[in-house]
Amino acid sequence: MKKLFWEDPYLKECAAMVESINGNEVKLSQSVFFAFSGGQESDSGTIGGIPVKEARKEADGGITYVMENPPTFSVGDEVRVTIDWEKRYKIMKLHTAAHIVWFIFERKTGVKKLIGSNVTNEKSRIDYEFPESVSSILPELEGEVNELIAKGAEIKTYADAENPGRRWWELGEWKCPCGGTHLKDLKEIGALKLKRKNLGKGKERIEITLA
Repeated sequence: MKKLFWEDPYLKECAAMVESINGNEVKLSQSVFFAFSGGQESDSGTIGGIPVKEARKEADGGITYVMENPPTFSVGDEVRVTIDWEKRYKIMKLHTAAHIVWFIFERKTGVKKLIGSNVTNEKSRIDYEFPESVSSILPELEGEVNELIAKGAEIKTYADAENPGRRWWELGEWKCPCGGTHLKDLKEIGALKLKRKNLGKGKERIEITLA
């Protein structure tokens, strides 16, 4: 399946051919509809006008779409795939933001390894093993993050030359593997707020929301 959300994460809809139908489960030739992967929540939207209940990434890299109602289309039909753009755009902002917070936090503390992360359209979060509360760090961290965002910078996402199924995210000197959907320029985020949450002894969470 061709993943158009990688080629252009700003696409809101596309035409696709129905490749298979099994009950309420559908597979397509291509799609703009992202399925839960790497901690990023799935898009919401419709296929052939029918709401998608679940988008499931398969072991082979394909995506199965579970429809809320039985499909009214058939295998071989061309259907319109449409996503909730407002939700997607918030996810793109908050996923990109999580990378920025991660890199700057590493620069400030030397801690790189995450023990968890998640991105929704409401907030993103990154979890660390950390010996003390991050509360004292957050004001300065938030200031540095927002200062960087205000300046703006080009963000690149691309396939690994040796492994096309692997994706990279890159901003200047910062680079990490990521198959999510991202902004083209950092300034699109606007501004962020950071909040600390304690997960138990030696574990700290930084929650990220749009200001």
